[in-house]
Amino acid sequence: MRLMVKNTGYQALTVDSLPTRLGGISDIAVHIGADPSHWTVKEVGDGNLNLVFIVSGDVGTLIVKQALPYVRLVGESWPLPLYRAYYEYHALTRQAARAPGSVPAIRYFDAAQALIAMEFLEPHIILRRKLIVGERVEGLAKFLGQFCAQTAFRGSELSLASATKKADVALFAGNVEIPAITEALVFTDPYYDAEMNNHTDGLSGLVAQLRSDVELKVKVQQMLQRFASNTETLLHGDLHSGSIMSTATESRVIDPEFVQYGPMGFDIGMLCANFFMAYFSQPAHRADDLADYQSWILTVVEETCEHFDTEFKRLWNTERTGMLYPAALFEDQSHDSALACEVVLRNIWKDAWAFCGIEMHRRCLSLAHNADFEDIDDVATRASLEARNLMMAAELIHHADELKNANSVCDLARVHNSKDYL
Repeated sequence: MRLMVKNTGYQALTVDSLPTRLGGISDIAVHIGADPSHWTVKEVGDGNLNLVFIVSGDVGTLIVKQALPYVRLVGESWPLPLYRAYYEYHALTRQAARAPGSVPAIRYFDAAQALIAMEFLEPHIILRRKLIVGERVEGLAKFLGQFCAQTAFRGSELSLASATKKADVALFAGNVEIPAITEALVFTDPYYDAEMNNHTDGLSGLVAQLRSDVELKVKVQQMLQRFASNTETLLHGDLHSGSIMSTATESRVIDPEFVQYGPMGFDIGMLCANFFMAYFSQPAHRADDLADYQSWILTVVEETCEHFDTEFKRLWNTERTGMLYPAALFEDQSHDSALACEVVLRNIWKDAWAFCGIEMHRRCLSLAHNADFEDIDDVATRASLEARNLMMAAELIHHADELKNANSVCDLARVHNSKDYL
C-alpha cells in the first residue's frame, strides 16, 4: 500500500464516478479486480460526516471512505477541513501497531482527495444496531478492554520515548477543527440553549434543572480543560457503539477521525456511556428477554473495565519503557511499583466516569443523538428512558471521584433504571 498525494484538485466521489477515478490505481485494483467496468458501487454512509462506498469486483471488496468539506448531517453551512482524513489515516496506522488486529487494514490513501480505501468487514455490522435488536457478541468485553488499555498505554510516555511522543503530539495538534466539534457539542452545548441543540418533548423541565446546576457545569468545564490541555495518550476520540463493527464472535474499531492526544480515561469513558445508553433504552426495544439482555449489557461494561485493568497492569509490568515511573525508581531498587500503577488507574477511572456522564448528557441534549433513543417512536416512552439516562449522568459527573469501580457504576445504573423522573 502506497501513501499517495495527488496534485489534482479535490472532487467528491459519486457512485457513477468512482470506478473511472479509482480504476487505474493498482493498490485498489489488486483487491477488487483490474476491470472497473465489472465493479459494483454502493454508497452506504449513514454517519454525520463522510461518504462511504462498498466497492466490489471480480477479486473482492473494499470500503472507500472520503471526507466531505462540510458536516454531512448539517450541510454546506458547516464547513470542515478535508485534512481530517490525513489524521484518520495516521490514527489507524498507530492503532494497528499498538492493538494488532483491532482495526481494518488500510489498502490505499490519497491525502489530496481525502480518501482512504480499507478492508471490507464482512459479515460485521455496526455494534449499536446489534444492541438495539438484542444480539450478543462473544468476547466483546475482552476485545474492547484490551483495545482501550493497549492504545492508552502504548500511546503514552509510559511506553513511548518522550521525543517520539512529543513529535506525535505535534503532528496530531494540527487536527484542530474536528476536536473543536467535541469541545462544543460534548462539553459546552448541552449546558445552555445552543443554536443546534434539540431534545425530546417532555424533557424541558429536567433540562432546565441540569442547566441551572452551576456546580455541575463547573465540573464539566474542568473536564473540558483536561480534554483540551492534557496530552497523556493518543485517543480514538469518538469511541462508541457506532464506531465498532461486530459479528457474533469478532469486533473491530473504525472511524478514528476525531483523533487527538488527550486523557487516558476519555475513550473508555465515552465507550461505557454508550453501553449505559443502550441499557436505558432497552425497555422500548425488548419484551420477554428485557431483564436478561439488560443484565448482559451491564456485564459487558463490568468485564470491559476488568479487562482494561488487567491488560494495563500487564503492560505496566512488561512494557513500561518510557520516562514515566521508570524501573530505576522502583524495580531496580527492589521496590514494588504496584502502588504507582494503582494510582494511575485510579486517576484514569475518575476521569472516565466524568467523561461517561458528560457523553450521556450530550447524546440527549445537543446535536447528533444516538439511535438507541432516536429509534423509539413513542415520544413519551423515549423521554422517560432518556430522563433516567440524564439523571444517572449527572450523578456520575458529581461523584466521579467517589466511585469505587465499574460494578458500583453498574449498580447505580440499576437504581436509575427503576425510577420515573417525569
